Amino acid sequence: MCLAVPGKVLSLAERDGTLMSVVDFGGVHKDVCLQYIPDAAIGDYVVVHVGFAIQRLDEESALRTLAEFDHLGVLKEEFGDGFAVAAAQAGMDNPEAPRQPDPEEEP
Repeated sequence: MCLAVPGKVLSLAERDGTLMSVVDFGGVHKDVCLQYIPDAAIGDYVVVHVGFAIQRLDEESALRTLAEFDHLGVLKEEFGDGFAVAAAQAGMDNPEAPRQPDPEEEP
């Protein structure tokens, strides 16, 4: 599933001619393209879809949405370990998790 998730703009930088930002999604920081909202400022809340900020959002709505997404587990699904989520949904162990040594195996 791909969602549009609100986040807070933490920094602004131009990279290779593209306006980029680090955005905070309830504690998870991701690089986001701001080309669609070039006048975004540090501290603004933006709605991000597939790595692009697509609109501004007021702080109250953003925080309320983030809290609801967190409550529903959407943030973990969207930003968590994709292998762990897929493995859990399939009822299997995470193939990327560190393997615990089997006491019966020889070192």
